[in-house]
Amino acid sequence: MNDTADPVRFWRGQRSRSQARLAELAGTGTGQAATSRIESGRDQPTPALLERIASALDCQLRVTFTSDSKAAPQTDSIA
Repeated sequence: MNDTADPVRFWRGQRSRSQARLAELAGTGTGQAATSRIESGRDQPTPALLERIASALDCQLRVTFTSDSKAAPQTDSIA
């Protein structure tokens, strides 16, 4: 699973949109199958596609940089 799959699945459900409808609104190119691959973590969408998905779900896209290293400085979200 990746960090993209869960939020896309969650917000699609919150907005009562089918995978096919989200694909249509976001212009994924290959329809419902593309949404399914994103939600299952098999595909990682490009930043541009993530922006279109967020827009189709009436959400804001936020990017957070993190590190597994304990020595890494704290990071903030970028809206």
